[in-house]
Amino acid sequence: MDAEGALNTLRGGDAGAIERVLREYSEEHRATFKFDPADEEKRKKLCEGIFKVLEKDITTSCQVTCLEALRILSRDKKVLVPVTTKENMQILMRLAKLDDSEASLEEAADFPVIVESLKCLCNIVFNSQMAQKLSLELNLAAMLCNLLRKCKDRQVISDIKCFDLRLLFLLSLLHADIRTQLRYELQGLPLLTQALESAFSIKWTDEYEAAIDHNGPPLSPQETDCAIEALKALFNVTVDSWNVHSESDSHQFRVMAAVLRHCLLTMGPTEDKTEELHSNAVNLLSNVPVSCLDVLISPLAQDEIAQEATTLDESNQETETGQDETREEEANLKYNTMVYNGMNMEAIRVLLDFMEKRIDKGSCYREGLTPVLSLLTECSRAHRNIRKFIKDQVLPPLRDVTNRPEVGSTVRNKLVRLMTHVDLGVKQIAAEFLFVLCKERVDSLLKYTGYGNAAGLLAARGLLAGGRGDHWYSDDEDTDTEEYKSAKPNINLITGHLEEPMPNPIDEMTEEQKEYEAMKLVNMLDKLSREEVIKPMGVRPDGTMAPLEETLCQYHVTEENSSDSD
Repeated sequence: MDAEGALNTLRGGDAGAIERVLREYSEEHRATFKFDPADEEKRKKLCEGIFKVLEKDITTSCQVTCLEALRILSRDKKVLVPVTTKENMQILMRLAKLDDSEASLEEAADFPVIVESLKCLCNIVFNSQMAQKLSLELNLAAMLCNLLRKCKDRQVISDIKCFDLRLLFLLSLLHADIRTQLRYELQGLPLLTQALESAFSIKWTDEYEAAIDHNGPPLSPQETDCAIEALKALFNVTVDSWNVHSESDSHQFRVMAAVLRHCLLTMGPTEDKTEELHSNAVNLLSNVPVSCLDVLISPLAQDEIAQEATTLDESNQETETGQDETREEEANLKYNTMVYNGMNMEAIRVLLDFMEKRIDKGSCYREGLTPVLSLLTECSRAHRNIRKFIKDQVLPPLRDVTNRPEVGSTVRNKLVRLMTHVDLGVKQIAAEFLFVLCKERVDSLLKYTGYGNAAGLLAARGLLAGGRGDHWYSDDEDTDTEEYKSAKPNINLITGHLEEPMPNPIDEMTEEQKEYEAMKLVNMLDKLSREEVIKPMGVRPDGTMAPLEETLCQYHVTEENSSDSD
């Protein structure tokens, strides 16, 4: 069925014929996203005809069929120009039950009409700038919030909730004024957080702690889609919320962070959906003020500690009797990767696993990896327990230093490799993450990465001469292993690994040969410098880089001042 045939039926056919023809048209073009330009005018007239039919008193099935056809046609931006009017937007809003009334959604027969109307609005708002402007004039965001309140805790209308949230996401993405309206005027933060909480069916055990059922079923596809749309809408609403100015804001962000912790510990219906869910949770956590991220970890209750201890004891007994020699190791490993200093670190463990998966993908680091690295960096900088736990997992005490820091398959090896990545943003955040784990101490960072890998960060921070960063950390000392202490004198500080002593090539030279080779090297460097192939640099007293002449002058002045004071 082509556009012309459908258009002829709309002009002269009855409701039954229109429904049949549009159903055929929808079936034929269900997977069409690129349309023939030659039929553009016919499709415009077909859209206009569908809107005229929707104005009439027709059956629910005919409304659904008309809306399905309109949804397909609205994929074409050019078709939307003449049909995106205030009157047509109001028709779709009326069918989607977008109004300011308090009446509940009762008629189940109307639900498909609401869903298809919302789908059409999503396409039209996304593809039409005029629709975006009209959305503000028609107060569409407020109507969507009102509809979302009616959908609360109603499983039978999860599709309505999902597309309501998707439309809120699109509006807040495409229009800054709507984003501001949604955050402050419409109280979108608590409303969207409740929608997210509803998708997970959360049961609270404390003010900021939800019950976790590790043996429970994964989320359904519908629940997962609703949660993802809510996460994306919340991201837009909170994009400028790095600083909390009131106690109520702080409470709301802590509630949201607690819901996001539950999200990280929840599985989707498939591995891909789980990753998408966790990815959006990470993005949203990046908007949460860092002072509110302490709810990602929680003290273990005494009964939980006792249960873990019982598990370990049982494992030890089984090992002693020879029934399972690896059970004790597995139990200890599980406990150590989930618990630290009496705190439940499950959510942080999920974030670390998510980070490693993104590193292993080997592509799209800026979009996929930098958000989680940035989040873990800020968490580590602000919360001591989180930093110490992550360091135990990422930078455990050094034992084997025979390989370079960037060689190997551990998380540390992978992160050190990123410190020399071609993408400046990626290598900066990877280096910053490791630097924070080392309490911003240069000597500690060099121990784990080598001077060569860390040179970029140290130059940018003005720390080439050593020292530490500006942030204050606790004074607890790192302890070196005996293996590291014994190997330390022979470790190459540039490469960061143990090297066998190499014969000195100048030992067999005479003094004349040494002088000749030295002058040869000086002349080569001088030539490269004069031709501006290289630029000799030095380190200022404050640790920053500068041209060699400037640094020599500064050191000369410093020495003179020092001798004068003496």
